[in-house]
Amino acid sequence: MSEIPSELKYTTSHEWVRVEDDGLVTVGISDHAQELLGDLVFVELPEIEAVFNAGDECCVVESVKAASDVYVPITGEIVEVNESLLDEPETINTAPYDSGWLFRIKPSEDDFEETEEYEELLDAEAYQAEIGE
Repeated sequence: MSEIPSELKYTTSHEWVRVEDDGLVTVGISDHAQELLGDLVFVELPEIEAVFNAGDECCVVESVKAASDVYVPITGEIVEVNESLLDEPETINTAPYDSGWLFRIKPSEDDFEETEEYEELLDAEAYQAEIGE
C-alpha cells in the first residue's frame, strides 16, 4: 500500500503539493506514482523562471519501464528545482515526499490556499480513493 501523507494535497495525475511557510509550493510525484514507474533512471526538470498554467506539462521522469510527464498542479513561476535528482533520480523512489521533491513554484495568486486551484486539489482520503487503495 502506498504512503499517502495526510498533510499534503494531490492531483489525479499523481503529483503531490505542499504549501510551505514562505508561501512557495513544493511539488513531487506520489509514492504510488513512483511504485508504478519502478526504478527511476532520469529526470528532466523545468527551467527556473518558467511560468506555467495549472495542468501544463513541465518535466519528465523516466524509469527502466517508461517515461512519464509531470504536470504543474498550480499556476505560477518555477523558483527552484531539485538539481540533486539529475545525478540521483532514484531518490524519488526512496524518498518521494522528502529529498525526492521535483520543484518549487511561486503561485500566481496571493493567499494560494484560498484559491479555486487549491480547492480542486485532492486531500489524502480522496487521493487514496482515486488510486483504489
